[in-house]
Amino acid sequence: QVQLVDTGGGLVQPGGSLRLSCAASGRTFSVYRMGWFRQAPGKEREFVAHITWSGGSTVYADSVKGRFTISRDRAKNMVYMQMNSLQPEDTAVYYCAATTPCGSWAYWGQGTQVTVSS
Repeated sequence: QVQLVDTGGGLVQPGGSLRLSCAASGRTFSVYRMGWFRQAPGKEREFVAHITWSGGSTVYADSVKGRFTISRDRAKNMVYMQMNSLQPEDTAVYYCAATTPCGSWAYWGQGTQVTVSS
């Protein structure tokens, strides 16, 4: 099992920045990828970005490319997402997630609210 605790959300004005953090514990050696998803009110949960735990390669949703950066610190079992140039459409609950060795998104954080509003 892998446990995830995501933090760092808040209220920010359009054009502002936030940094989300995700602390992983448990069987982190078994994780293949870690990532972030988000869910806005009335919408389905959507993929934002992921990073492979060992090699560090990254993939981003088109809607956040060039604005968001995912990173990880394996020594600290932490994953981060730096979010710049935030827009109202980025408002959502953001969830940290981790996969099994086979790549299934099986582990989820509790979510952290990001609100972009003037």
